[in-house]
Amino acid sequence: MELRHLEYFVAVADTGGFTPAARTLHVVQSGVSATIKALERELGSALFTRSPQAVTLTAAGHALLPRARETLDAARAAKDAVHRTQGTLHGTVMVGTQISVDFVGMPGLLAELRARHPGVTVRLRTAMEGSAGLAQHLREGRLDVALLSLPGPPPADLDTRLLASAPMVVYVPSSHPLAGEGRASLARLAEFPFIDSPPGFTNRTLADQAFAAAGVQREVTLEVPDVATITDFIRAGLGIGFLGERLVHDLTGLATVQVADRELRWRLAVATASARRPDAATTALLDLLAERHPSPS
Repeated sequence: MELRHLEYFVAVADTGGFTPAARTLHVVQSGVSATIKALERELGSALFTRSPQAVTLTAAGHALLPRARETLDAARAAKDAVHRTQGTLHGTVMVGTQISVDFVGMPGLLAELRARHPGVTVRLRTAMEGSAGLAQHLREGRLDVALLSLPGPPPADLDTRLLASAPMVVYVPSSHPLAGEGRASLARLAEFPFIDSPPGFTNRTLADQAFAAAGVQREVTLEVPDVATITDFIRAGLGIGFLGERLVHDLTGLATVQVADRELRWRLAVATASARRPDAATTALLDLLAERHPSPS
């Protein structure tokens, strides 16, 4: 068994198919298929169930996956140790982020990382389930680090550091009946249709929790997975929506309404999995992030 076998196996498991795994690995699809078949022959067990619709792990595949990740992590740590003796740093960092939410100035951050450590490659990834998906990908070892928003106390299995915090307010069209009120109760807000992110996104979770705690039912008539475009739908008059105050930079055609009977705060944190020690490349990114964005007081 070679490390390449495990690398290809993990790539197929993470991407859900041989073709997307080949794109991730920058190899041809036939090479990925041949490598997985060779690994299955060596282990004497099928690792994936293949169908025209999907490629899924078998019981043997599920058993192998965490061990494969551990082995690849150990191999990466061994390379780091050698590179440190040479005064160089190499590696790949898988970073989970919400592309439309960039408080850290990601382009500038990565440019500085490249200037300091040209041998480090960064791969940005998103999750359709928002921060909940990013957190799960950290736990599964599919990400090395993630920038995510948390609806409550940090999970015990993640190491987190707060980067930013902002109150959540309700954005409405400037012609909306609420536009001139300035403040409104949750019961008053629930009289109008809402635009929100799908479940799993923190702004959705915070809003759902607030209305549930108040015993008020609201109606979400439109779900938009891209936070940056929610305001476009609000301007079009399709509904009102909760967003972190610092997430909206263009207030044209919009008005804000404060929630009178509950405080909601949006928080952004950098997170790693507690069970996995960050490698040298990931540590370099975390150190640079701490330099440029110390925790708010």
